[in-house]
Amino acid sequence: MVDIRITENKLDITECLTIAEDLNSGGIATFIGTVRNITKGKSVIRLEYECYQSMATKEIRKIIEKAISLFAVRNVVVHHRTGILFPGDAAVIIIVSDGHRDAVFDACRYIIDTIKQTVPIWKKEIFENGEEWVSAHP
Repeated sequence: MVDIRITENKLDITECLTIAEDLNSGGIATFIGTVRNITKGKSVIRLEYECYQSMATKEIRKIIEKAISLFAVRNVVVHHRTGILFPGDAAVIIIVSDGHRDAVFDACRYIIDTIKQTVPIWKKEIFENGEEWVSAHP
């Protein structure tokens, strides 16, 4: 099962866990990327995420398919926010479930690392004294 969502709505970890629920899976790994209140020593007021949604969804699907192939996991949920987010808000939730812990941890890490490298998502960091556009890529 694969579930991908890119939305301006608040992300819900309980909903994501429910989507990924599978009685045949003995392990669930989660990653929640949140907005921090300081970046490079500057106080963050908010972030503004933008993306090319159809391309981002397509790229995330490719990443998930590769993770399923590499790590033999069954269920993957990726929900990503766009729009205005504040410190403490969840920007991305990734959940991987399957039978073995090593596979779900490895797949979860692969998915977030690859999303940050390849998916067309951009953020603008708004600081107390300015702003800066930052690609989601490292």
